[in-house]
Amino acid sequence: MDSIKNIVFDFGGVLIDWNPRYLYREYFNDDRKMEDFLSGICTNEWNSEQDRGRPFDEGVKLLEERFPQYTEAIRMYRDRWGDMLGGEIPGTAALLMRLKGLGYGIYGLTNWSAETFPTAYSRYAVLHEFDGIVVSGQEKLIKPDPRIFEILLERYGLNACECIFIDDSRANIEAAGKLGFNTVLFDNIGSVTRQVAALTGESGLQ
Repeated sequence: MDSIKNIVFDFGGVLIDWNPRYLYREYFNDDRKMEDFLSGICTNEWNSEQDRGRPFDEGVKLLEERFPQYTEAIRMYRDRWGDMLGGEIPGTAALLMRLKGLGYGIYGLTNWSAETFPTAYSRYAVLHEFDGIVVSGQEKLIKPDPRIFEILLERYGLNACECIFIDDSRANIEAAGKLGFNTVLFDNIGSVTRQVAALTGESGLQ
């Protein structure tokens, strides 16, 4: 096996706690109404198009035309997006910093709107620790499209077989694995740390 030189992190759900429920729970004050809104109107699929590069104004307008009775709530998704950010996922930043201290290259590959990513970048100091970041909204591609992984490799001169890719999406993990990445599915920080330690040979991580 090739020696590991780089660790590639997903952001949302791995490093950063992002959840629209932080915004909408108070607004709706009714969990069922909130879930109906998030599953039927401002859906993950709709949000993914902003991650792919669609302007938020365009996405909001599309929904306003279909669901005019929800105009206020729809606009909140754009106007109060920062309120959907929680803190850091416990333990991930510490693992990242330990790996960086050991000399590993630290990279990010995230499905994130180009419009909202600067808000997260200014809020979380850990994002400034990366050697390179690829943001889907800037590339007009989202994971699990193989091309966005290739962009990461090409831009920073990386070899997939020398990288560990950590993500909370099984589809993204499978796509990375097909390209030769070593992969770790994020479920809890203890399991991730053990798997990274095994892949790198850094027993002191555990």
